[in-house]
Amino acid sequence: MTAPLAHDFAQHLARDRRRSDHTVRAYRAGAERLLGFLQAHWGGPVDRARLCAVEAADLRAFLAQRRGEGLGNASAARELSAVRAFLSWAGAPAPRTRGPRVKKGVPRPVSPGEAVALAREVADEASEPWIGARDWAVLLLLYGAGLRIGEALGLTGAVLPLGETLVVTGKRNKVRIVPLLPAVREAVEAYAGAVPWSIARDAALFRGAKGGALSPGVVRVKVRSARATLGLGERTTPHALRHSFATHLLGRGADLRQLQELLGHASLSSTQVYTAVDAAHLLDVYRHAHPRA
Repeated sequence: MTAPLAHDFAQHLARDRRRSDHTVRAYRAGAERLLGFLQAHWGGPVDRARLCAVEAADLRAFLAQRRGEGLGNASAARELSAVRAFLSWAGAPAPRTRGPRVKKGVPRPVSPGEAVALAREVADEASEPWIGARDWAVLLLLYGAGLRIGEALGLTGAVLPLGETLVVTGKRNKVRIVPLLPAVREAVEAYAGAVPWSIARDAALFRGAKGGALSPGVVRVKVRSARATLGLGERTTPHALRHSFATHLLGRGADLRQLQELLGHASLSSTQVYTAVDAAHLLDVYRHAHPRA
């Protein structure tokens, strides 16, 4: 019964919920993993009736197994979200189980895995595939290109077709050129090909559900919901993705002047804040990893 249940769940997500192909694959895989675990855990076949017997201890054991396979906090939280959705669809009340939490401490950048998981969670929860493509593209611009949310949403159709760089107008109308990673460029192009309205050169590139310019508040609300699902801290905001872009570049050898240009800071002192963040993060890693710390 396990394969038909997961298949029917995937059909429901695609047909009734109109979820993206990525979401359907990820949630189906989560359902199959849960069913396989329960079959071994209980020593027998699992059907809808048996799913109603799932208890919090069963979910904790399942998550413990997945964590033992190397899942990080954000990925484990997404797995829990998938199995909760599956149990709800099957008519089985999901037991109250707290998801993994990211430990709070010194301010730190969002890790690459957490940034991608956050963007993917926001995109997966979109009501329409094109909206999911839009949200994915916007958040990749913040994390992969270091844009402010206002800069990303201020882009117009004039940036299309995209090249290897992007001309961005920032604060005080300061213009800068930002290199585009292939993944970021592909995300924006995928959105541009999916949006149901034509994009004029002088019109907003990113559109809201009714066709107007996308509001920053919409993005912030989506990120707030996704970080709760993933167990990420309150500091995980759209602007935190830009901070992470800066901190990760600094940690990989970019100098402050280069970073100043990429971020569009008017003064070097604005960029120097990232040295403190990076030092705090490194100190935290040192204290937890060094045998004599």
